[in-house]
Amino acid sequence: MRIAILSSEAVPFAKTGGLADVAGALPKALARQGVDARLILPLHQQIDRSLLSAEVIEDVPVDWRGRVSPIRVFQSEAAGAPAYLIDAGFYFDKPSIYGYANDHERFAFFSRAALALLRKLDWQPDVIHGNDWPCGFAMSELRARRRHDEFFRNTKTVFSIHNLAYQGTFDPKDLWWLGFGDSPEKDDFMLKGAASALKAGLISADALSTVSRRYAEEIQTPEQGAGLDWLLRARRDSLVGITNGVDYELWNPETDPYIAANFSAEDLSGKRECQRDLLRRFALPEDLDRPIIAIISRLVSQKGYDLIRQLSNAILQTGSFFIALGAGAKEYADFLQSWHDQAPRQVGIYKGYAGEPLAHQIEAGADMFLMPSQYEPCGLNQMYSMRYGTVPIVRATGGLDDTVENFNAQYGTGTGFKFREYHAGALLDKIREALYFYSKPEIWQQIQLNGMAQDNSWDAAGKKYVGLYEQLVGEQSKINAVVS
Repeated sequence: MRIAILSSEAVPFAKTGGLADVAGALPKALARQGVDARLILPLHQQIDRSLLSAEVIEDVPVDWRGRVSPIRVFQSEAAGAPAYLIDAGFYFDKPSIYGYANDHERFAFFSRAALALLRKLDWQPDVIHGNDWPCGFAMSELRARRRHDEFFRNTKTVFSIHNLAYQGTFDPKDLWWLGFGDSPEKDDFMLKGAASALKAGLISADALSTVSRRYAEEIQTPEQGAGLDWLLRARRDSLVGITNGVDYELWNPETDPYIAANFSAEDLSGKRECQRDLLRRFALPEDLDRPIIAIISRLVSQKGYDLIRQLSNAILQTGSFFIALGAGAKEYADFLQSWHDQAPRQVGIYKGYAGEPLAHQIEAGADMFLMPSQYEPCGLNQMYSMRYGTVPIVRATGGLDDTVENFNAQYGTGTGFKFREYHAGALLDKIREALYFYSKPEIWQQIQLNGMAQDNSWDAAGKKYVGLYEQLVGEQSKINAVVS
């Protein structure tokens, strides 16, 4: 099969969150299944040009706003599968990937350019797999094109939802010059007086996927449907939940080049050196007998930072170190700064995105990893943590509930600690429970080993995506049978 994967970001090129991890790992996982998978993304300013090959595809004609705009496309094998990077500096030569008033125009152009590239390559995909709202434009355009364009007539579409809350809304007046001004495409975008690229993708794609089974159920409810639960219920027979995998070539404590010492389930001794290194990096006392609690996330309320703020004094009273890495809302960045100022020998912070090495060093050096999310479509850090013998403390929502098993002291089973009610008291109870078992080294090591034994590799997820693609190409009626 030929699968074109479209994404606004992907590792190792550009990243703001878990979408990049998934988009970078999936093509490689599909290639291992014998699929001809190719990744297409914008050439963002922050992409390291040394990752690009010398081969450039010149003069790809993009029909845009009434004229043809020829662009260049760079190629790369750095992701482990062929990748094509759309060079459109007038849209993507910017300091960050998102956050501009014309984001809808930027990614509508990307979608148009991706389809133009496929035609230039004369590479007809069986399936185009778009990710999140920036690719909603491609889903809608392809559905319209199949009515008259022989090149794409038999191409099916999959649209993956990584976070339903980000809907790509913009002024519907812009639909005309973006090329979506005629029915039915215009109506596909309309949502409560605005235009939404996410809604267009949800309506237009042949199949929908999201990144965990639990999240696929949650987004069909008014509580977590972000105003689109009605549409997802209507399309439930075309919706599947496939839990993301972990790229163990990148996230493996036995071979990780970023950490102070390698270690394994058979020999955990290197983790102690990683703890020492982490404390040094954050200028904290090298007291290896005190537990290290860590969090890596965007600084937004979704990630549970309001709960952490409520518990800041209680966490300090436990005597634990607390290390945080992330960027986002000013109110949470200011909170972390004031918390660090209050307890500089106990709280370490890095505000911003420091790149992959520091994230690996935190995962390897921490004892516990906090993910008290209001909602979490899948989450990857809890799976990274388990691989590194770092015990996750999570709220039982979305993929966190799917991937973390609450520790059962009677049977010695479980990989972490879960709470259900979104409440500071519930989180504090689980932190205290984890600290209690931390004080019992033999039990704590059993929890670590339970987590390290989990297989969350991309191989299982890749097989499920292949099954989904095969059902689409074979025009099966019930998409969700693929993951039953």
